Amino acid sequence: MARLIYAALSSLDGYVADSQGNFDWAAPDEEVHAAVNDILRPVGTHLYGRRMYEVLVAWETMETAGQSPLIRDFAEIWRSADKVVYSRTLKKLSSARTRIERDFDPETVRKLKAAARRDLSIGGPELASLAFRAGLVDECHLFLAPVVVGAGNRSLPTSGFLRFELLGERHFKSGFVQLHYRTPAR
Repeated sequence: MARLIYAALSSLDGYVADSQGNFDWAAPDEEVHAAVNDILRPVGTHLYGRRMYEVLVAWETMETAGQSPLIRDFAEIWRSADKVVYSRTLKKLSSARTRIERDFDPETVRKLKAAARRDLSIGGPELASLAFRAGLVDECHLFLAPVVVGAGNRSLPTSGFLRFELLGERHFKSGFVQLHYRTPAR
């Protein structure tokens, strides 16, 4: 069975975006970006909430000629994977290999995991929260930026009890720290 992996860039106080919706403080440097690429490279399907999809869809048509190998690598990772966007409001898709689901159904995701030949990722903290609560997330990678933003959009669910098992940690020159967890079966 494929794994469902959640990866997020977060502030030290647990936010993916501040109270104004800004997340520029979490822009990864090359070292962190390379680590994210390595996590996403084996993924065959990305599950996204609408807002996360709208941020990342730029990679579909972004001109990569003249860009760093790291940027070209991420664009290829994005373009080569299937994408499922969970949204009740999105009318039109702007990327290939993408479909819309109006509602998040845990049983459908379980079947998708069971049938997948490659791992899946889940992007967007609200969607990930639903997957965590349903016991679907197998691994979690938190990239903690050395900032405190005080309020905003939480990186992890704020309700319910979740236990994690630390699999590894990594420190980056920029001050980011990566924490890699497994979510034990319930």
